[in-house]
Amino acid sequence: MTAILSPSGIGLASVFAFILAIAVQKLISLTSPNPREVRKLGGFSILTAWPFFTSRYDFLKSNFKTAKDEVFKFNILQHSVVAIKGEEGRKTFFDNKNLSFTEGYKVLMGAAPRLQDISTGYEEQENVTWFNKHLLMLLNRNRLADGGYRAVPLVPILFADINEQMELWGRSGSIDPFKNVYDLVFLMTARMATCRELTQDMAVVQRLQVLFQILERSATPTALLLPWLPTRAKKDKNAATQELFTTVDKFVEDRKQAKVPSSDAIDVLLGQGLSNQAIVGFILGTMFAGVLNTGINVCWILLYLRANPTWQRDVTSELKSLVAQHTDTTSSEPLHKRLSAIPISAWEDEMPIFERTLRETLRLVMNGAALRRNIFEDVEITGNGKTVKRGEFMTYQLADAHLNSKIYQSPNDFDPDRYLPGREEDKKEAFAFLGWGVGRHPCTGMKVAKMEIKMITALFLLGYEYDLVDAKGQTSTSLPRPNYNDIHQARPIGEPCYFKFKRVVD
Repeated sequence: MTAILSPSGIGLASVFAFILAIAVQKLISLTSPNPREVRKLGGFSILTAWPFFTSRYDFLKSNFKTAKDEVFKFNILQHSVVAIKGEEGRKTFFDNKNLSFTEGYKVLMGAAPRLQDISTGYEEQENVTWFNKHLLMLLNRNRLADGGYRAVPLVPILFADINEQMELWGRSGSIDPFKNVYDLVFLMTARMATCRELTQDMAVVQRLQVLFQILERSATPTALLLPWLPTRAKKDKNAATQELFTTVDKFVEDRKQAKVPSSDAIDVLLGQGLSNQAIVGFILGTMFAGVLNTGINVCWILLYLRANPTWQRDVTSELKSLVAQHTDTTSSEPLHKRLSAIPISAWEDEMPIFERTLRETLRLVMNGAALRRNIFEDVEITGNGKTVKRGEFMTYQLADAHLNSKIYQSPNDFDPDRYLPGREEDKKEAFAFLGWGVGRHPCTGMKVAKMEIKMITALFLLGYEYDLVDAKGQTSTSLPRPNYNDIHQARPIGEPCYFKFKRVVD
């Protein structure tokens, strides 16, 4: 028998067909209402945006290839994100006063500890200027060299801490640089940002590191796309933030009650009249920002140096020259004490080979996506007339500059000489090197980050012989690659790589 639709059935079928047609059109379209509007990716918001959180590098690269333009837009639920590339877009992204660094990362990154997420009764400082002011006060050259107003220099303390942890590795063996070397950076950052009592308790240091790792893992696509949903990741993040606050606050309170003040960071911040909550919030922000990139970059520079023996030899020779020029070469003192005697000015100004090597490492490693949010008036993207509306987010993939063959010759090769006078490939376009921030948001902690990397690299290159080996202890035939899809750090992908080491200088 032939089925006969009722009038109401025909109406429902028509409505369904209409909705389906609209959905299909959105799924296959890349829309652009007028020339000033940024073209938008079609599809359902959550499905379209999901790869932005799971494979961000691939998502941006593939959509730029499909769009065949230097700008496109997509939605993340109620939020609109504008992706840009090219020199003109880069100028707008890094130099426009309307674009907020803090607001961009707060929503689209999500892993940083925020005391507002727990019940501390404290409104966090969102002002980047306030944060940078206190950071510069703690991490300036004078405090590193002579301890500031209480005359306890930090550099010898940091070298002693690094050496003590390296000695725990033994005289020879095998280490995972992305664990063992990374741990050194975490300890150094904690020492500069907190106090002696905290960093002398390695159980506390290790627990803090675990808690920061929980925060990082909590930035899941679901947690970022649906922040109001009580997911396991959200609960874990809040619990980790609460424990971080409680742990650090105890040491702040202990230092507040101490009869004799010290030159440690907590005491300096207390001397500024800051509340416990403000100090804890500042410390957690400093440690998160400091470890996130510095920790991974020191691992990669040691890996690239060993994979390129000529550059390892040149950097080692430069370090030996630094020791010979600024220390007593006949001294029987341990290596870490001789290195700590080198003045800060020499570390900063007399290592051109290392500086180029580090610059090249950052170019190859730091190729994730930077984030901003337009918090004021509509912004016109330089060069193409497209408009980024107030409230919209923006993203720029650093690989657009760092791995661009029009800027860098053979961009996937490790070639620190590309920055020498006469070549200076990083100056072919505006903001072509982004490793330390540019425009309105240069890295405030750049000098300290460089110092941390130089200290660990110096102690390792001068104190050890090492080779790259695989999990079976055999010489590695291939290097791991940075995972550009990792939204927090460029951890290695490919065959695991280890350092087989032997201590040769104490």
